[in-house]
This record gives sequence, C-alpha cells and structure tokens, in this order.
Amino acid sequence: IRRLDPTVVNRIAAGEVVQRPSSAVKELVENSLDAGATSVSVVVKDGGLKLIQVSDNGHGIRYEDLPILCERHTTSKLSKYEDLQTIRSMGFRGEALSSMTYVGHVTVTTITEGQLHGYRVSYRDGVMENEPKPCAAVKGTQIMVENLFYNMTARRKTLQNCNDEYPKIVDLMSRFAIHNINVSFSCRKHGANRADVCSKLDAIRTVYGVSVARDLMEITVSDDSATGSTFKMDGFISNSNYTAKKTTMVLFINDRLVECTTLKRAIEVVYGATLPKASKPFIYMSISLPPEHVDVNIHPTKREVSLLNQESLIDTIQNAVENKLMTSNTSRTFQTQAVNSLSASHVSASKETQEGSKFSGIKSQRVPVNQMVRTDSRDPSGRLHAYMKEVSGSQYKKPDLASVRTAIRLRRNPKDTEDLTAVNELVRDIDNNVHSGLWDIVKNCTYIGLADETFALLQYNTHLYLMNVVNVSKELMYQQAVSKFGKFNAIQLSDPAPLPELLIMALKEEDLDSTGDEDDDLKKKIAEMNTELLKQKAELLDDYFCVHIDHQGNLTRLPVVLDQYTPDMDRLPEFLLSLGNDVDWDNESECFQTIAAVIGNFYAMNPPILPNPSGDGVQFYKRDIDQELLAEAKAAWAQREWTIQHVLFPAMRLFLKPPNAMATNGTFVQVASLEKLYKIFERC
Repeated sequence: IRRLDPTVVNRIAAGEVVQRPSSAVKELVENSLDAGATSVSVVVKDGGLKLIQVSDNGHGIRYEDLPILCERHTTSKLSKYEDLQTIRSMGFRGEALSSMTYVGHVTVTTITEGQLHGYRVSYRDGVMENEPKPCAAVKGTQIMVENLFYNMTARRKTLQNCNDEYPKIVDLMSRFAIHNINVSFSCRKHGANRADVCSKLDAIRTVYGVSVARDLMEITVSDDSATGSTFKMDGFISNSNYTAKKTTMVLFINDRLVECTTLKRAIEVVYGATLPKASKPFIYMSISLPPEHVDVNIHPTKREVSLLNQESLIDTIQNAVENKLMTSNTSRTFQTQAVNSLSASHVSASKETQEGSKFSGIKSQRVPVNQMVRTDSRDPSGRLHAYMKEVSGSQYKKPDLASVRTAIRLRRNPKDTEDLTAVNELVRDIDNNVHSGLWDIVKNCTYIGLADETFALLQYNTHLYLMNVVNVSKELMYQQAVSKFGKFNAIQLSDPAPLPELLIMALKEEDLDSTGDEDDDLKKKIAEMNTELLKQKAELLDDYFCVHIDHQGNLTRLPVVLDQYTPDMDRLPEFLLSLGNDVDWDNESECFQTIAAVIGNFYAMNPPILPNPSGDGVQFYKRDIDQELLAEAKAAWAQREWTIQHVLFPAMRLFLKPPNAMATNGTFVQVASLEKLYKIFERC
C-alpha cells in the first residue's frame, strides 16, 4: 500500500465534484448567489469545455483572501462542524473552485466595494500561478474556467458533443431564474448577442414551452405541527390542460437547487391517478425548512439532501397536490384544427340557405341510445363498488390507491434483447399466439366488479363479459416472469424458510389419507432429494428468477413479478414442490418455460384458503364461531377483491397478451349486450 501523491488525490476528488460543465456552472452560480448578487451572467463556449465565464455583481473577494481562494477546504461559510446544523448558504465545503483548478485553467477577476481597482489572478492545481495584478473591473466577481478536463482524456471524450452540454446549462440557469425572482440571469453562447435566459418568464417560455406558462396553478402548503417538521412550500404545478412526454421538476429546498426522486415519484403518482393517460406534469416547488432539519452534506455535488421526517413531509405535499388537482379540474381546453377551404365554402353555402340559423355546417351524427357507451375505458377504476354499502369493521388496511394505480400505469416493459436464445423464443411464442380480438377487449375494457369468487365483470363497448380471474392472473404472471427474465426486484422474507419442512408440508397436503411411519419416511426422502436438487440449481434460480436459496437450504428471497403485489404465502410449499417436480432441468428452453409457469401458478390470484364469510362459506363460520378466524377471513377476501380491481386489472390492460386458447376455454365469456337488452325491453 502506497500513499498517493496529493495532486493525484485532488484530481480524483475533482472528478467527483465537477462531473460535467453544468456541474461547474452550478457551483459558480451558487457562489454568486451566496455573495448577494442581483445579476448573474454566464457565457459558454463549446458546451463549456473551451470556456465557462460567470460574472456577478456580488460583494466580491477581498485581496487578502485571494492566495487561499482555490485551496481545498477553504471557505467563508462555516468554521466548525456544528455550523452545518444551521447552514443557509449553498456552498460550504470549499471544494468547488479548488476542483476546477485541477481539471481546468481558472482566472478570477474581482473588486470589492470601495476599491479603486480590481485584481486578476490565475490558478492551477489549487494555488496561484502569479501574484494578483491590478486591473479595471466592475463591481463583483468574474470567474473564467478554460479548457475544462484538458488533463482527463476519457472524460473529455465522453463530453465531445457540445450540442448536448449547452442545453443542460440553459436548463440549469432556467431553474435558478424561476426560483430567484429578484436576481437577473442570462446565459448565452460565446460570440452570441442574444441571451437564452434573461428573466423568469423567458426561462419558462424558452426552455419549457409556452404551454407551461399558460397552464400553471399556484400551490401553497404549510405544516406547523409540534411533532412534525415545520415547513412551508409554495410553487406552481401544471393543470389538466398541460401535456408533456416527461416530467419536469424544479425543486429548491431552503433556496438550494436539489433533486428528490421520492417526492417526484409521489407527485407523478397523483397525476397518473387523477389525469387521463398518465399525464406528465411540470412542477416548480420551493420548500422552506428549519436548517437543522436538512442534512446538506450527503452528496459530492450537493445535488441531494436528507430531510428530517421526509416521509410525512412528502405525504403532506402529495395530498395537497391531489386536492389541488381534484378541486381545480373543472374545465379543459382542447385545441381545434382549422377547416380547409372546401369545408369553409360548404359552410358558407349552408349559412346562406339557412337564414335565421344560429349555427351552420354539417350536422354531427347522433349515436343511437342502444349503442351508446357510457363508460370510459381509460379509467381502470370499477363501477360496481360505488353502489355497494361499505362494510364496517373491516380489518384490512387498503394500500394507497393512487400509488398502486400509477405504479402499474407508468411501468413499461421495453423489449430488451437477451443473449439467451431460449428466452427470445418464449417471448416470440407469446407474441405469435396473441388473440387479436381478446387483446382489444383487454386493453379497452372497464372493470365493473366481482361476480363471484372466480369471475369478474368487464364492459367492452356495449358488451358485458365474465372474466376468469385465476386464469388471467396465471397467464399474466407467466408472461411477466418471461419478460422480466434476469431483471427482477426482490421480496426479502423476514425469516428464512427451510425447504425440507415446506416440502414435507406440501407432500402431506397432497396425500392427506396416508398414515404410518413408512409414508412419513418416504415423504422425508422425497423432501431431501428435492432440497438437494433446488440447492444445486440455486444459482440459476437466483440469477434469472430472483428465487434465492442459501447453502443451508433456506428460501430467503422471492421475485417481484407484479408491482405492489405479494403472492399468497399459504401456497409457498406447493410452489417449492412444483419447482422440484415439474421443471425440466435438462432442456434450456423447457427449463425456463416450466419455471416461469410454476411462478405463474404460485402468483396467480387464487381464492384464499379460508372460506368466504360473505358467500357460501358463511355456514362454516356458523358451526364454529371464532371471531379471530372470521376477521382474518374477511380481511383476506377483502384484500383479494381490492387487489383484483386496483392491481391485476390495470396490469392486465397494460401487459397481458391473451393467447388464442383463452377465446375457447371459458376465460372470457360474453353474458350480455346493450343492443339485445334494448330489444328485450322494447318488447315489454
């Protein structure tokens, strides 16, 4: 082990702090704001690789401070570690300028109030190259960074395209301009006369589009509870008229430009559940918190912060956004297309012949009442539950509807090209076996409610269908297991589950009538054989299907086949026994197909083992009244009904490719049509 040269250490650290030109601009602009500047100007050449020049009218840098200005860990923001608890400035480490001198050529020109002239000095590797020279200067500081990453060949090659870097800098400056309304910002390319950012309104219009400024709503939230984090939030969010392909979020916490993935997802959840087609929002938020509730020292570039009571704070903001959308979504604006000249002349002719008519043009066709579709297939929420009386005393806790609905709605399964030919063949088999008619029904139907323990009611156009929930969920889970091959998230079991015990349980359930020690010994041997087999195949199961079995023969992890859904653990013994007995381990294609099928069977939404207390199973509970057992059964069945409506059904609309067999095996059965019902009622 050798101690690295300090220059090498500093260059490595500089690569973390200054990751790209926009990182350098962010640090320099934040320094300008800390200096009390009311005007910040940025000039960029070749995307910031050739030149970054940031000028401000702040209080400047004292002559006495210039020698140590660019040394590492020299700062005017704090003097002891405890100062971090109440830090309000954006900079505090004293690393940014130092890092820039190790990866670029830095020149500083500054003048403080009351001085007759300013000073200019160049820095390299954290130290001055020469003594400060007197020069003419305007109030404030100008910092030039030239030839960024000149000594980091690999980094420079990855940033060669200046057309990609300059928009990132403009976007960054726009975010500052939106939040700091009392500061004038400008950003332009070197040699250009026109700035790309010059005011708050220009920032929104130029970078984010005209529709953003037109479709914003103001939102404010505050929380002054004694137990929670005292905070205030104000900002703007897009309304129902705003449409975009991706979410734009500008977040400031205590005037610090940061990112918060958790908050962003929480707000996307609200928009996805409230607005059609999972509209992507525009969000600008400024959150004020006590400094002691914010840990700013968790990221090398200070891009992220850690908050006290973050979950409750995000919940409060999420609820406020949801209430704002729900109460303000009273009208929508739709863009119309101009009629061509032929249509216009036809309208004029009609107007002349119809005197006294207020409207002119071709009359739109009216849909007959017996063919009118009265539901919106874009809303996956059911209709039947709205007419049912809420059952009191329910013992189960519903998950957050919005988060579940949008987590499924926002998920996309891109076709990743896998090296394994067998998996590609399975995917092709699924694609080639799709029933086009059922696929259209699945993607455009509306959930009505459960008909019984096995079937759910769906509406497609003017037709009513019964859908076998078990068959559909089994096929959906199988297809998801194939499409997520090698890319599963994991469900961590709270306690490792021993395979031998679970396998013996499954064998006893299969052979309930057997008695005697010989049968028990046989079951024990079968369980031991299957345990050894699964331990041998543990690496394959873990790598490709996220089924983790440790060296002691314990099951510790299961795959997340569908977001927000956990399989019925009462069927875990049967699942493990099927893995041992039903999988063809010799043929690669058959192996993957049978494992996916076993996973599909395990994750299928079968009825709970306990009889339904609201159905035929009510007699079971009358014979043996056990309130705890009754409550458990009610919770299990209610949870299953909720999961079918809010997890299975939206996922089915997005991901299921119904095979041809479903058209003939009773999985989908048409039970009524509006046209035929009208004929019956007309006879009456």
